[in-house]
Amino acid sequence: MTIPDSSGFHYMMENGSIELPCKPEEERRIVQELTAKAESNLREGNLYYVVSSRWFSAWQRYTGQIEGAYPFEAHPMESQSPIPSNTGDRPGLIDNSDIVVNGGDNKDDDPQLLRTLEEGRDYVLVPQEVWEKLSKWYKGGPVLPRKMISVGDQQKQFIVEVYPLCLRLIDSRDQSEVVIRLSKKASLHDLYVKVCNLKGLQPEKARIWDYFNKQKHSILISSNQTLEDCTLQMDQDILLEVPMDDFGMDSTGNGLALVPVEPVRSPFSIAGGPTMSNGNSTGYSSNINQRGTSTSTYGDMEDGYDGFKPVTRGDRGGLAGLQNLGNTCFMNSGLQCLVHTPDLVEYFLQDYSEEINRQNPLGMHGELALAFGELLRKLWSSGRTPVAPRAFKGKLARFAPQFSGYNQHDSQELLAFLLDGLHEDLNRVKRKPYFETKDSDGRPDEEVADEFWRYHKARNDSIIVDICQGQYKSTLVCPICDKISITFDPFMYLSLPLPSTATRSMTITVFYCDGSGLPMPFTVSVLKQGCCKDLKQALGIACCLRSDEYLLLAEVYEHRIYRYLENPSDPLATIKDDEHIVAYRLPKREADLTRVEICHRYQEIERKPFLTPLVTILEDPQSGADIDIAVSRVLSPLRRKAFITSTTHSSRENGSAANAIDEQMECSCTQLEPMIQSAEEMEPEGMSSKELSFRLCITDDKGYGCRPIAKDSPIKPGRVVKVMLDWTDKEHELYDSSYLKDLPEVHKSGILSKKTKQEAISLFSCLDAFLKEEPLGPDDMWYCPRCKEHRQASKKLDLWRLPDILVFHLKRFSYGRWLKNKLDTFVNFPIHNLDLSKYVKSKDASEGSHVYELYAISNHYGGLGGGHYSAYCKLIDDNKWYHFDDAHVSPVNESEIKTSAAYVLFYRRVKPTSSGTVGEPSDGHRVS
Repeated sequence: MTIPDSSGFHYMMENGSIELPCKPEEERRIVQELTAKAESNLREGNLYYVVSSRWFSAWQRYTGQIEGAYPFEAHPMESQSPIPSNTGDRPGLIDNSDIVVNGGDNKDDDPQLLRTLEEGRDYVLVPQEVWEKLSKWYKGGPVLPRKMISVGDQQKQFIVEVYPLCLRLIDSRDQSEVVIRLSKKASLHDLYVKVCNLKGLQPEKARIWDYFNKQKHSILISSNQTLEDCTLQMDQDILLEVPMDDFGMDSTGNGLALVPVEPVRSPFSIAGGPTMSNGNSTGYSSNINQRGTSTSTYGDMEDGYDGFKPVTRGDRGGLAGLQNLGNTCFMNSGLQCLVHTPDLVEYFLQDYSEEINRQNPLGMHGELALAFGELLRKLWSSGRTPVAPRAFKGKLARFAPQFSGYNQHDSQELLAFLLDGLHEDLNRVKRKPYFETKDSDGRPDEEVADEFWRYHKARNDSIIVDICQGQYKSTLVCPICDKISITFDPFMYLSLPLPSTATRSMTITVFYCDGSGLPMPFTVSVLKQGCCKDLKQALGIACCLRSDEYLLLAEVYEHRIYRYLENPSDPLATIKDDEHIVAYRLPKREADLTRVEICHRYQEIERKPFLTPLVTILEDPQSGADIDIAVSRVLSPLRRKAFITSTTHSSRENGSAANAIDEQMECSCTQLEPMIQSAEEMEPEGMSSKELSFRLCITDDKGYGCRPIAKDSPIKPGRVVKVMLDWTDKEHELYDSSYLKDLPEVHKSGILSKKTKQEAISLFSCLDAFLKEEPLGPDDMWYCPRCKEHRQASKKLDLWRLPDILVFHLKRFSYGRWLKNKLDTFVNFPIHNLDLSKYVKSKDASEGSHVYELYAISNHYGGLGGGHYSAYCKLIDDNKWYHFDDAHVSPVNESEIKTSAAYVLFYRRVKPTSSGTVGEPSDGHRVS
């Protein structure tokens, strides 16, 4: 067996390992099987290991797995064009130095991960069984084990706790500090054990305080309550005090309080009832915090302020920032937009206790509404003192575990959850009636719309429905029987696509499958948001594609065909600028022919692949002679023959293949005559008629293995035949391989690249794109009641009823299995007098004005993973705009709030004046 000469193997031999490395494909199979087994048995406490993506990608290339697949899934194109097994060298020792602090050189027994890491991009998580195999094969490290925990109250989810809770322990006796790390699911008892072991204390002699922001909030009493339930935050302080004598004096001479501290109280009480903390009140029967055994109070009522005088709305209220608790800028941005919604401010500053719905199974027992209301009151009563939303974040983690932890999230997704959760917690309907919806059946739209709205309001009636919910008309048309189905559905916000007019320059090299011309690079301009069909159309025009031909797109990676881009609807966003894309000109009747895929390799130098793969077609190949003729034909333009003029040679030597064949391509645009020579003409002198012209091998469907073929070698019938051509000195003398070298990248950016001004689009064009008719996707088929089958119907949306608060979500982010993308297109949106009258199909005059004004924006700056959120909000009383950037709040001019970072827009209806003209914004709560 051939043993790879790698540092990893030498390391294993030096350390006495007797297990020889597996073949690459065997390693991949073992890892995939172990992963599948682990994923089928998820449970709390399972061990996973963090592995650097840099090393793991090298392992993926080596074992033939698609690089970037996370972590062991198959690429959707793998069945069409899998990577051969050994597309890279065997990686050396497992190297996690790029993802740990100080590169792992601090000799720490517990190396810490860098805080800026993103799963998938910087690291992957592998089950314990997989890590043990990888460690046995490759050694290395450092080892980074992490436990799986269960998060969420209503919807349990298993996640790997990559970043355990980090707490700074301050010893009051000498003010020394030490960092301790525990799972957020660890109990207060576990915390006491760890601290006491570290300090050499008896647990009964220690008192630990929640010391957030260097202020005593409450004593953490040893119990089974989790650190997460105590709202302890990443990197916050906890204070250790030790009684020194029977009089309760600590080492500093201060009296030690051994009872919970009453936190600073807000002058506002939640929902008009007794003042409470962490969503609990003696005035209500609630199950909040019933699980805990501690008598302490945890919450963020006292967070961020040192006591303040009672204030009323408008007395500098609404100018408090929100502290960032660790990548919570997304939450802070969304919250500031909601707490500056005038209708919500008025509602939550009043007594709303009667509207809390604790029995709603779709709600959160009123806890989310209580936490939000308490936070809103603090923000409107604390002046400019920042507030730390610890209790609110704790509630959010319990009821929406997708927002738990300290990763960056999407502010719009948070807003969608909050609006829906607040509605369910405040739903005035305690017992929802059942209605069977009826089809429109040709009835007037007004009648059907009112019927749907009555049904909806009978089941959903809250402050959120009153001010935030509208109604749109949805029309589906069956493409077979023309059945029309009309429904009227509620909406809380409108997610608008960005019909970007920005174009993208793409360079693709076109190859002839019949040997009728030299390969030629073409640069075409296509829409950034276009699909492969658009690229093919642009290329077809550029290369003068004949009516009996079509283009087959493929990505070439390491001199092999990595994948074919055969789905015309695949977005062009899946093609990166640094990739190498080719297009093969094939006859449209190719479906009846056999496709021959030809890769090249050096015969003399380790037989490594080189050059660009070629594709040709054959009709029912029977033997190696047929393959030999096909290879000769497709290589014929590269022959060093008289038809390549001296001009061509000189142009090519100057590095311009395009100039070299301009004249030839002009001919092809009229009618290209194939330059095909017979196999006998191409056969080198001295070559026996029983031998092939080339040294050829047949590989299997996956590109593995090589079987030499002769002229009479039978060819197994199949849709695709993969051939490996070995280049010897003879081939280099006969053919000019320079045309197959150095494929251009799709787009080469550089200092000299021409920068075009970013094109802007209007909010109205986004709305037009949202409302335009389009067919449903194949995964979203509609069941036609007339055909009794699922059909790919066409769908058209129209606005019917608009709410007082209208929220627009600009869809800047696109998430795919293999791609994440953000659009930074500038959207020009009105600040005043957004008139939507022409979009509203209802003619009911009682609805009021369809004119809106802007009052809040959630902004996102930067790219995916490392971006930042902030908010622009207008204080209606002051008629001034402010920038809320976490804890920092500053005034901003209205002329500065329009940026390409705008992500979620908040508008409020403008109330008509008595004369019928547009006047002040409406303060009404209910949508008619």
